[in-house]
Amino acid sequence: MKIAKRILLASTAVVVLASGAVAADIAVIGGRSDDLFFNRIKKGVDDARLVVEANGGSVSYLPLASYDNLGPDAAQLVRTAISQGVDGIAVPNWVPEAEDEAIRAAIDAGIKVILMNAGNIDKADELGAINYVGSDDYVAGVAGGEYFANNGVTDVVCVNTVPGAANLEARCQGVADGLAKHGGTSVQLPLPASSFGDPTAVAEAVKATILQDESVQGMIAMGAGEADSVASGIEQAGKTGTVKLAAFDLNETNLNRIADGSQFFAIDQQPYLQALLGVTLLASHIDFGTDLPTRPVLTGPGIVNAANVEATIAGVGKGAR
Repeated sequence: MKIAKRILLASTAVVVLASGAVAADIAVIGGRSDDLFFNRIKKGVDDARLVVEANGGSVSYLPLASYDNLGPDAAQLVRTAISQGVDGIAVPNWVPEAEDEAIRAAIDAGIKVILMNAGNIDKADELGAINYVGSDDYVAGVAGGEYFANNGVTDVVCVNTVPGAANLEARCQGVADGLAKHGGTSVQLPLPASSFGDPTAVAEAVKATILQDESVQGMIAMGAGEADSVASGIEQAGKTGTVKLAAFDLNETNLNRIADGSQFFAIDQQPYLQALLGVTLLASHIDFGTDLPTRPVLTGPGIVNAANVEATIAGVGKGAR
């Protein structure tokens, strides 16, 4: 958190000292307003807004209403941002086949784009975006799969609550490949997109899967909120402690489970930093013509387990972890 504050203060000092600079108007495409993960993104956006507004610019946050039609809806939000006449767009590339056309349209219109949270630097280069800020979801999945395998868990189910989303598919594939390196296996449990935010539906699917396959040793959830539902399903199946629980991303509940031993680990991508850095880098590029030589800007993955969980808990209460 101290590092993030130093970045913010230093960035603010730069823009305040500058004169005659272009004032960037930026749109950020985000997830549902009730998605706890994207609350961390939103905090990063709000803190970055201080930097942008200090130079006379603005930042608008455009959230998805649901995840039922993820790619097309995200593309429509990009088109909305284009129609608003913004100078820059920060956008997750969740479903490339649905979003790429809209992102290219923004770039063709002279709008600077940075991919944030979902995507990779190859896709940024293909589209003409200036950079990618986030975690490499495949690499994060591999890290999780290897952590499972190195700790004796070799049969894992990847619970995917938004099948078809490129970043989540990459995570599950990474888990499978990480396990395979050590002789383990992973299968995906794809759930309807309507299951997102429905704890009962997720828990019931997890319970049924465990009861149908006694060989399951571990389960990994696609997000911190989903991990609560997966934990409930494991408990309902009578397998708490036997079937090891892990999750991408984290929240206070996840961290408390790690601390008390009922969750194995979490994979952190630091969403707060993704938004803070993504928006300020985009604004700096528009206002001052700066280019960061680091490409991509990776904010993860990091493994949070019993050894380092206490150091992570402090940032949760401040809305940044």
